[in-house]
Amino acid sequence: MTDDVTTPGSAEPQKIDTSVPHSARIWNYWLGGKDNYPVDEQAGDAYTAVFPGIVTIARSSRAFLRRNITYLVSEAGIRQFLDVGTGLPTAENTHEVAQRLAPETRIVYVDNDPLVLAHARALLYSTPEGATSYVDANVLDPERILASAAETLDLSRPTALILSNILGHVADYGQARSIVKSLMEALPSGSYLSVNDGSRGIDPVFEEAQDGYNESGAVPYNLRSVDEITAYFDGLELLEPGVVSVPLWRPESTSPAPDVIAEHGGLARKP
Repeated sequence: MTDDVTTPGSAEPQKIDTSVPHSARIWNYWLGGKDNYPVDEQAGDAYTAVFPGIVTIARSSRAFLRRNITYLVSEAGIRQFLDVGTGLPTAENTHEVAQRLAPETRIVYVDNDPLVLAHARALLYSTPEGATSYVDANVLDPERILASAAETLDLSRPTALILSNILGHVADYGQARSIVKSLMEALPSGSYLSVNDGSRGIDPVFEEAQDGYNESGAVPYNLRSVDEITAYFDGLELLEPGVVSVPLWRPESTSPAPDVIAEHGGLARKP
């Protein structure tokens, strides 16, 4: 595991393997970004050929996160965010949404993809009043994440933990729940957990496409049932409307009537 990229003595960057599709780059492709390679476009196109709705899921996930952050800053008064599995820079990143509302907000991004690391500087532009930093760490190592995050965040103060489309990459569900528990136990009362992930049992065409993707050589992403996603929030106070398909989570009044899609999420407060 390497050190925070903003500190001296960081480990040498990992080589970017352009021969194997990678989920962060494919997600970037679906969102309309340019930080991907032909192998990612091919995998993304093969996926959309089976399930065109994945683009809607990707963009609805980003919109859900934006609404979560807006609530956390504007209504809950949160000024610290720990965003694990941030992926490649796109529009409306966590720090952009949060610092637009409260410039003093501090954000730590965590990822371990070398291409994300190469674009870390794009994430590091913060308002003068706040801070934005990047930690090169794996979601499977919560102790490393917390130790590095503490260099930028005061973890004795309420912090919002964001786990957006990352827990599906943890193959063992019990381990995924343990990671969430370890991270939340380190945060004080008044902190929040935001989770959204692809859901199983909603759309069989999506499941077929995802199963095919998992066999493509890319790092698998495991869809979970709505009950399994809900269990990540055990011991916390779920905000209304609970764990729902992401377009249904506090939709903006100006938006069209939302449709149910196979991506569920919620936001909860630590008592």
